[in-house]
Amino acid sequence: MNDEQLLRYGRQIMLPQIDVEGQQRLLDSSVIIFGIGGLGSPVALYLAASGVGEIVIVDDDKVDLTNLQRQIIHSSKRLGQLKVNSAAEAIESLNPETRVSVIADRISGEDLRHSIQHADVVIDATDNLASRLEINQQCYTTRTPLISASAVRWEGQLTVFNSRLNNSPCYQCFYGSMGEVGQSCSENGVMGPVVGMLGCMQANETIKLLTGAGNSLVGRVLMLDALNMDWQYVRLERDPACPVCGGRIDNV
Repeated sequence: MNDEQLLRYGRQIMLPQIDVEGQQRLLDSSVIIFGIGGLGSPVALYLAASGVGEIVIVDDDKVDLTNLQRQIIHSSKRLGQLKVNSAAEAIESLNPETRVSVIADRISGEDLRHSIQHADVVIDATDNLASRLEINQQCYTTRTPLISASAVRWEGQLTVFNSRLNNSPCYQCFYGSMGEVGQSCSENGVMGPVVGMLGCMQANETIKLLTGAGNSLVGRVLMLDALNMDWQYVRLERDPACPVCGGRIDNV
């Protein structure tokens, strides 16, 4: 780490849970973010600001005027651009040391697995159940920690799945075999700061995983009711009948 890096990241290096060793881990790490909208925006910005060495952004959408109420990584000047390119430009402006790779597509199958297996942590910031379930399957297959959040209206939820641990459930345990529900932001609305809070917490959980600081949310779902400013935890155990992770005997 050079003098400029010590100065840039000095405030978090001062934290005993991070220190120089933890900062070096961040600099050496790679994170992939699926979705660069309301949740993915603060995740990408804070991870870049914290010194994560490589960020891969996956999204096939373009910046629209309706996005700007909550997707703070984009701007009015970049309307019509691919979101991945808009986000890469913002990250470059914030921290040019962070290497950014972009995938302007909704990848699946072997392409999805290949992208995930090269990451240290996966961020699920997507907005549809089918994508979430497939990302979960590939994270379980590759034993890659997954940090997932979702939000609609004034409500949201956040949790961590880590298939490297014996007791960790997976996303399929959470939702089972239920079908897609009509809970999209376009149909129900969403308050911008709500996705901002949850995205910031996804970034925080990512930094903890990468550096080994604190305790993660594995086995717990954090529920937010922002209208009444109420936080609650719900325990989430691994489902023995889960079609993804339930049949595994040794989860070390």
